[in-house]
Amino acid sequence: MENILHLRDMGKYLAQQRIRKRIAVLNACDESTQHAVAQAMEEGWLEAVFVGGISEVQQCERLVNLSQYASFVDAATHQEAVEKALDLVHQGVIDGLMKGLISSADLIRPLLSKDRGFLSDENVLTHVTVADIPAYHKLLFFSDSAVIPYPTQEQRFMQIKYVTELCRRFGIVKPLVSLIHCYEKPNEKHFPFSTGYASLIENARQGAFGPCVVDGPLDVRESCDRESMQRKGISSAIQGNADVLVFPDIEAANAFYKSITLFAGAKVSGVLMGTRLPVVLPSRGDDSESKYNSLALACLNH
Repeated sequence: MENILHLRDMGKYLAQQRIRKRIAVLNACDESTQHAVAQAMEEGWLEAVFVGGISEVQQCERLVNLSQYASFVDAATHQEAVEKALDLVHQGVIDGLMKGLISSADLIRPLLSKDRGFLSDENVLTHVTVADIPAYHKLLFFSDSAVIPYPTQEQRFMQIKYVTELCRRFGIVKPLVSLIHCYEKPNEKHFPFSTGYASLIENARQGAFGPCVVDGPLDVRESCDRESMQRKGISSAIQGNADVLVFPDIEAANAFYKSITLFAGAKVSGVLMGTRLPVVLPSRGDDSESKYNSLALACLNH
């Protein structure tokens, strides 16, 4: 697969495949979701199944003009919309899910249900963001800003596995993965999670994640700026050129997400991983471009 160097390249790549992915869009009552979906439909790589919020969708002139690529499933409540969307998954008639104007909790809770069987065999649900930051020379992947509050060692292992697999879909053959901490040394007393980094690094050396480099603890500046690493005299195979940042907890990752989008002009896309089909879980504050990018990421990941 050719390298995808910018988020805008995802839609172009999908359009070249001349295949329309079929995505169930739950309660698309907001303009940003509607316009993100419409853009993908116009570009030729998406067919939408709107579940719930049908009257609002049918008031969007842009979507009405694309009705040949749309179908509708009525749902009276958010819960019913989620249940009907999951029914479509089990029927094998869709390629993924996208959250519209419903809370993330309303969607994630049923996904975690063992009765639904929507998680992959590893049984770990996590979130990965891909950021296109003007001040950085390449795309930056990071986890987890939306789902796991405080990852266990096993969950962090799966986060690395999932994100390195995603990197390879972008043509990154050997991703450089930085395990983030505020200091370069493990601290068992105050930051017990940091002591688990050594075994993850060893897992990577033994090939558990395929071709990649995993190192840490490192802070964000060291991970993404070679001069900072050199000034501190730190020796690392990351060399200030990280492809991936694995954050210690949701607070750090979410603050990073909000900071780069607010202050650094970053464009972002995000997807749930560990599910049998891709799930787009945009923030309520995301604009249509971010939702379009996330939709493209989910389709690229299927």
